[in-house]
Amino acid sequence: MDSVIANRNPESWVEDQLSMGKYGFSLISLREAFTEHTDIALKSSLKRQVDKGKILSIYKGYYLIIPPQYSGKGILPPALFLDSFMKFLERPYYVALLNAAAYHGASHQQPQEYFVMTTFPVLRPTKRKGLRLNYISIKNIPEKLLEQKKTESGYLSVSSPALTATDLVQFEKRIGGLNRAATVLNELMEVIGPADFNQVLLEYAPVTALQRLGYLLEFACLNTELADALFAAMKIQSLNFYRIPLKSTLPVKGQSSGNRWSVIVNAKIEIDE
Repeated sequence: MDSVIANRNPESWVEDQLSMGKYGFSLISLREAFTEHTDIALKSSLKRQVDKGKILSIYKGYYLIIPPQYSGKGILPPALFLDSFMKFLERPYYVALLNAAAYHGASHQQPQEYFVMTTFPVLRPTKRKGLRLNYISIKNIPEKLLEQKKTESGYLSVSSPALTATDLVQFEKRIGGLNRAATVLNELMEVIGPADFNQVLLEYAPVTALQRLGYLLEFACLNTELADALFAAMKIQSLNFYRIPLKSTLPVKGQSSGNRWSVIVNAKIEIDE
């Protein structure tokens, strides 16, 4: 269909992609649309469009289309292109941490970076025009714990509120520490229900992350209902509690772990109201 619509020239073909709600394209798809053009001719056309600010290369063989309303910044919001870009890379993914929390209404802390969970091998960060996409590599993507969020260009895979909460605790160093994680969690718990601590989540998340999450819910967020629900779910799953520090980088000698989560309280948690 694309090649039929726009066999005029590569520039008008790019405009056609945008008119169909596509904000990115691969060099492969361009070549398929213009089999009669040489690689030199296509790359020359791409360079002209890059110079005009109409397109932007964010990865070898993949370009973003920059519509007029974003020409000032020269880059698109990740929500418009991330799904198609990850499909191009043939990578499963989900939007995570502070960005996922913002989708669930916890926007107290506006992130300067965009966090994306994906599988191995490790992807280097994408840095273009002030945008930074940070990829965190994990063994597998928990599809049953993801939600599909509608965007202008389609859908975006985002971690559920409960998975987001667990990730915030597990990867707290990536977002600025436990205080920041607890602050976001304090907002996020408004959209988490006791039933969200289900078997799928408990089988996926590290026990240590769940222990710290439970401690924060109970003692930092003061949410006994969610803390009790998580504790009960962990007991039903017969999960073994390990004696672990609240903050792994601080000393634990002489610190108490006299709480049901077996968490050694070696740090004071302060929530930014």
